[in-house]
Amino acid sequence: MLAVLSAFGPRHRSLSLSDIARRAGLTLPTAHRLAGELVSWGGLERDPAGRYSVGLRLLELAALAPRGLQLREAAFPFLDDLHSLTRGNVHLAVRDGREVVYVETLRARAAATNSRVGDRWPMHATGTGLVLLAHAEPAFQAEVLRSPLERFTRYTITDPGELRRQLAFIRQSGVAVARGTITPDDLVVAAPVRDPSGQVAAAISVVVQVAGARPRELARLLTATSRSLSQRLAGAPARVVEPSGARQAG
Repeated sequence: MLAVLSAFGPRHRSLSLSDIARRAGLTLPTAHRLAGELVSWGGLERDPAGRYSVGLRLLELAALAPRGLQLREAAFPFLDDLHSLTRGNVHLAVRDGREVVYVETLRARAAATNSRVGDRWPMHATGTGLVLLAHAEPAFQAEVLRSPLERFTRYTITDPGELRRQLAFIRQSGVAVARGTITPDDLVVAAPVRDPSGQVAAAISVVVQVAGARPRELARLLTATSRSLSQRLAGAPARVVEPSGARQAG
C-alpha cells in the first residue's frame, strides 16, 4: 500500500492503474486491490476517466506533521513579506534524505521555475538544499559528496571539491547565493531557519531573475527574515524589517 502511494509525486500527480502498477512494482491485480482499498479509506480519489490522484485524507494526516503544515503556518507571514518585497519565488524547504522538499511556495507571476508544494530537488542543486547541506552533520555531508551529483545546467555544482568549498562559505557567510543551478536565468538566495534548540530545521529562499537582481540586498533581507522566523519558532516576538533597496526585478 505504501508502494502505491509512493508511485505519486510532483511529476506524477494523476496516474492510471497500469501506471501505478508499473511505478510501484506490483502486478495489475494487486495494484487494483490496493488502490480500491485506498479509495475506500480516502487516501486516493478516482476520477470518471479511471485515473487516480492523492485523496484528502492524506492532507488531514499531513496537517499533523511538525515539519509540514505547522511549520508553514508559523512561517507564512514572513514568506508573504518576502514575496511582496522581492516579487520572486519564495520557498520554505526541509530536508528529507538527500533531497529538499518544499513545504511552502509563493510563486512570482512570471517565473521560469514553476515551484509547487511537495516538489523535491537534490540538495546540491538548490539554494535551500545548499543551506541545509552546509549545516548537516559531517558524516551526511561526506555521504552526499561521494554520491553522483546531477547536473541541471552548466552552473550546477557537480565537483565534490567545489561543493565542499561552497558549503564552508555558506556556513561562514550565513547565506547561500547561487546563479542558474536549475534554470540558467535565475538567482537564488537562501538562509537557514533554526528550531528552539538552535539547530537548523528548515531553509527559506527567494528566486529572482538574474537581470536586475541585487544579491547583497537580498542576502540582508533573507538574514533578517530567517532570524525573525527562528525567533518566532522559539516563542519570542518577531517581525520582518525591510532593508532599503530590497525590492527586486523579476
